[in-house]
Amino acid sequence: MRCPRVGAVSDAAPPDFTRDLVRWSETLAAIARTGLGFTESLYERERFEEVLHVAADIKAAADDALEVRREQDHFVQEWLESVGEGVPGYVTPKVAVGAIVGNDAGEVLLVKRPDSGIWLYPTGWADVGYSPAEVAVKEVFEETGIECEPVQLLSVVDGQRMGFTRFGMYMLLFHCRAVGGSLQAHPLETADLGWFSRDALPPATAGAGWWGPMAFAAIDGAQLAAAFEPVRDPVWRSGEA
Repeated sequence: MRCPRVGAVSDAAPPDFTRDLVRWSETLAAIARTGLGFTESLYERERFEEVLHVAADIKAAADDALEVRREQDHFVQEWLESVGEGVPGYVTPKVAVGAIVGNDAGEVLLVKRPDSGIWLYPTGWADVGYSPAEVAVKEVFEETGIECEPVQLLSVVDGQRMGFTRFGMYMLLFHCRAVGGSLQAHPLETADLGWFSRDALPPATAGAGWWGPMAFAAIDGAQLAAAFEPVRDPVWRSGEA
């Protein structure tokens, strides 16, 4: 039995509430997909699939608020296609790795994304077979032609909570030191690139308000404790109590 669709969120819904709807739907979907990956019971499979439909209703309501039009069945199909078996079926956040690369002039290395036109430090999905620091080095070289060495871990953040992704994703952000190579843009992943001082970042630089201060402090030689978001109280809810 399909549950009735959750009511659409008003256009006036607060952005934090809309983000919560997306987070709740993705969390429900992850629980259901993990259950589908482990259970052999037909009864349990039906219950987990019903949870997926509820999660899709919630996500569609959030999309209504964001004026993104996709049907609930679209989400359910995507989720079902990603179900694995056993441990590989345990749904966890995706992991991305970013690199704040500094040079001897105190500048930071930024790349311009060809799809969005946004400037950001080099980033990439974590690849199996590489450590996080190795991914950082690999992504920097592939996207920019610059060779670098990791210095310290700057932060571990929840991309969904920070508001720059609509699915579960953790970002590991490293500070790296340039040690060689020359600027050479990747033909598919990089529209432009360059070294920038703290006072001359491109106007379309994403998120510099949160990563900029610690990035340039690290480039200046500061040894920083890795940053992370505080624990919510209660954990499940967001914002002020």
